[in-house]
Amino acid sequence: MQLTQFTDFSCRVLIYLARLPEPGSATISEIADYYKISRNHLIKVINNLASHGFIETTRGKGGGLRLARAPHMISLGEVVRATETNMNLVECFDLKSNQCRIIRGCGLKSALYEARRAFVAVLDQFTLADVATNGRPFPLTATPPLEELTESDS
Repeated sequence: MQLTQFTDFSCRVLIYLARLPEPGSATISEIADYYKISRNHLIKVINNLASHGFIETTRGKGGGLRLARAPHMISLGEVVRATETNMNLVECFDLKSNQCRIIRGCGLKSALYEARRAFVAVLDQFTLADVATNGRPFPLTATPPLEELTESDS
């Protein structure tokens, strides 16, 4: 299973905002520049995060983005459910487009449903606070070289 780039970017935005010093406000351009993400794509991510109540946006001079809730109140499972439009692991999960000939006699579907449920259940156990801190300050000006990253960073 692979999460979409949209979900990845959503998590990155939330982590960025969670790591900011108080009052924790940033602009779309600032986040786009930091992650080297298309500003236009990021706008779609921001709109979705705001519509699901993860962030608040303020327009105009002095405006920006900030978390709508404390990081410990946002579960990763909640973010994934709000950003993944389709978690169909196999064709038969979508009854409208399913063309599988063995759907009635196949046990794979129920095993994969359980795996998907377990995946999201594990993410529900982690909050934005858990993944945003990682015991390190946020490097707002530069990212560490890949050779400096450890297994705990990924």
